[in-house]
Order: sequence, then structure tokens, then C-alpha cells
Amino acid sequence: MVQGMKERKRAILALADGTVFEGYSLGAEGEVSGEVVFNTSMTGYQEILTDPSYRGQIVTMTYTQQGNYGLNPEDIESWRPWVEGFVVKEPSLYPSNWRYLKGGETLDEYLGRNGIVGICGIDTRALTRHIRESGAMPGVISTVDDVAENLVEKARSIPGLLGRDLVREVTCTEPYTWDEGLWNIEGGYGTGRAGVRHRVVAYDFGIKRNILRNLFSAGCDVTVVPADTPAEKVLEMDPDGIFLSNGPGDPEPVSYAQESIRKLMGRKPIFGICLGHQLLALALGAKSFKLKFGHRGGNQPVKDLTTGRVEITAQNHGFAIDMDSMKGVARLTHVNLNDNTVEGMEVREKRLFSVQYHPEAAPGPHDSSYLFERFVKMMEG
Repeated sequence: MVQGMKERKRAILALADGTVFEGYSLGAEGEVSGEVVFNTSMTGYQEILTDPSYRGQIVTMTYTQQGNYGLNPEDIESWRPWVEGFVVKEPSLYPSNWRYLKGGETLDEYLGRNGIVGICGIDTRALTRHIRESGAMPGVISTVDDVAENLVEKARSIPGLLGRDLVREVTCTEPYTWDEGLWNIEGGYGTGRAGVRHRVVAYDFGIKRNILRNLFSAGCDVTVVPADTPAEKVLEMDPDGIFLSNGPGDPEPVSYAQESIRKLMGRKPIFGICLGHQLLALALGAKSFKLKFGHRGGNQPVKDLTTGRVEITAQNHGFAIDMDSMKGVARLTHVNLNDNTVEGMEVREKRLFSVQYHPEAAPGPHDSSYLFERFVKMMEG
């Protein structure tokens, strides 16, 4: 039993290859399924839970203790949690943080209130090693079915992420404007439109709020549009630049976004992050492929080939771009130092660039926040 935890219902995590972990219920009771992945961040569990890029996935946190500083209304990246399930070694029962004391929740309370089924008390390091060796795979968490063989069969029947368009499940339904800047300890999130220099249209493929805050604080008047917004409608808005957001799953089936991006290239400056980077590359003729276990965490080393600088980056993706398939159309600008996968590219004559990682640092380091200013400078010509 997890030390200090009240008596809890038994829970089981079953993987499609027959591997089974037994633990205890965390959050809501029930049964959920998804691709089981791991995240190596030591902090930032609330941002991870509310990142739309995790649609379709059960997230395992490799750091053993989670929930230490509680959850609060400010550290959310979307209007709801998007993970299918949550796996931790030991949840904190008594968080310690001044924002938690002002009306926050424990991890258990937050997951329960939002209907997220979790499991705790298992060996998350063993699970992480298994995923690293065997790859991310479908799995089921259940507190209602205690027959492991049944759950393994359910896991084997789950469709994978390849070929699934998850963007339609997380994008906004109507355009909206954003007017909130970055957080500071004196006043929280800044508001107002002072210093606005450029109008930006941001495609919502599963956008995180701190990306919008960074754009706003960099002097951008931001309008967010649904993922299937035609290029013609965006051009009618006459923006100074176009932003392509992060999002979940396989970029290949999101063909409607690729079509719009092709029509926008060369017309306006474009900046893409994560899924937006992949969709931009596909619009340029590239091919994507699925990584064995993906890059998820706040400690990924990336080298900027234009400066020689190494940045520690936050990442969350299971697919990558095959640069050779670009056939020289784009210039490689960033590489991952762990596995040499593509982390950034640019086409200067078309005024576009993109990165695979998350420069908004929610959660994660701030090494790459300069990219938002780079986008502003590109709009300034």
C-alpha cells in the first residue's frame, strides 16, 4: 500500500503485449484505454494533464512522487484535462505550496473531479523501462474489472494512433481572441493590449495557453481559429503572421490543415510548433514516421545548428519528420542530441520556420523562449 494512503480500491494496468501491473485506484473509478507513454518531467504534472497533445494517451510519470505542490486554477493549459489515464508511483496526500493553500486541490481530488482514471503504487520505473525496450503500446487501466486476462484482450483491441485524426477532437469550434500575457508573481497573468505590434492568426490543433501568452507578451494581437479553417478565410483576416500550434497524434491524416498551409506558404510569415512543425513539413512534401517511445519531458537536449548552442527543451510528441524526404526544400536548423531526429527547419525565401519542441516552457525550461521574438522579427521583415 502507498504509505499514508487511505484504503483504496485495487486497480490494474494491462498492456497489449500481456504485461500487467497491479496497484491502487487514483482519481476516478472506472476503465480507460489509450496508448501508454512516459514523461520524464520532475514537475509540471498539471500542465501535462491539461495538454491537448495527450489526447488518446495514458501518461506515466517517471519521477516517483507527483502532486507535491497540489493543483491550482492558474497552471492549466486548456479548459479540461486531456489524458486518457494517469500512472504514478506515489501521489502526495499533503501538498505544500502557497497557491494550493489558497484553494487548490490534491492530485487525487483533481483527477476524481474531472473523471480521470489513474493508478498508483506500481513500479513506474519498471514500466518505463518496458516501454523503452518494447515501445509505446495500447493499454487499459481498470478499477472495475479485476481479471487481468480480460484487460489484456481489451488492450489488444484498441486502435493505435497511426492514421487517426485526433485534432478534430481537441480543436476549438469557433474563432476567439486571446488577451492574457505571461504570469508574474506580483500580478498573476497580465492583460490588456498595450504594445501590440502585429496581428497573428493561430491555428488550434490542440493549442496550449502558455503559447498564446508568449505570443501576446511578445506584442501580438492573437486570434485563434479552428483547425479546419480554410486558408482563404485566414487571408481575409489580413494577419501579419500565422502560427501553427501543437496537437495530438499522427500528422498524416490531418490533410485539411496541410492543404491550408500550402496555400498560406509564401503569403505570410509562418511559425510552427510540434504538430504544427510536422504539418508544415508535410505541406512541403516531407514524410513522417512514428517514434518507438517518443520524446516527452522537460530535459531533451537540442542543438541549434545556426548558432551551435545547445538548449534543454520541453517536448511531447510520438511522431517525427524524415528530413531526407524533404529533398532539400527546407533547411535543417535543430537536431535532437539523443537520437539525431529533426527538431527544427526553415525556408527563408518563404518566411517560415518551425521547431518540434515546446519553447513556451509549460512545463519546462526557458532556453527556447527567444523563438517568439524571432517570429516577431520575421513579421517585421
